[in-house]
Amino acid sequence: MSEPDRARVFLVEDHPLMLFGIEKYLEDRYELVGSASEVKPAVDLVLERRPDLVLLDVRIPGGGGAAVIEAVKKQVSDIKFLAFTVSTNAEDVKRLFEAGVDGYVVKTTEGFQLAEQIDQVLAGGRPVSRYVANYLLQIDDIAAANSELESLTPKEREVMTLIARGFKYRETAEELDMSIKTLETHMKHIFDKLGVASRYELTRLAFETGFVEPGEAD
Repeated sequence: MSEPDRARVFLVEDHPLMLFGIEKYLEDRYELVGSASEVKPAVDLVLERRPDLVLLDVRIPGGGGAAVIEAVKKQVSDIKFLAFTVSTNAEDVKRLFEAGVDGYVVKTTEGFQLAEQIDQVLAGGRPVSRYVANYLLQIDDIAAANSELESLTPKEREVMTLIARGFKYRETAEELDMSIKTLETHMKHIFDKLGVASRYELTRLAFETGFVEPGEAD
């Protein structure tokens, strides 16, 4: 940090009035080292000025906030990112956390709360507005499920794919040229590894994790 106890903050915001308001809220507490309204200039300036934290909107021209995070992280690993947005869309939340954002707060936040959340991120925390906290739990659950899916053998993956697509046991056994007894053994192993207890739960898990894509089911 260039000054004792004053973190360097860069702003990425494409609405001029919102940008003005954020600057007024933060300028006495942090060293504001610049701003940008689109992805490419944001990336260029962040890499040039090396702030401690980037406060950025999710939906900005040129690819969105996630594109800024990904481009910067390819070259610099120690810059923190806090999303500050009106969006509580599940896909936006998922995209930002996959890109590596350190926190996600909505723009109903008061100025003093925003400063507290910036400080949390700088200290290694991960502040998340309650509006999107459930989405984050879902993301974590899906990540855990994907990890469990990786433990399946190639044959178990084939079985799961057909069952999720609506094949009956006998149809699946015939398709894979195995006996019903062998199929049932595979299904038991799949249920045990994934922690599911029925074909319905297995099918839901397959679609939620993207193991089977929408439109593949018969």
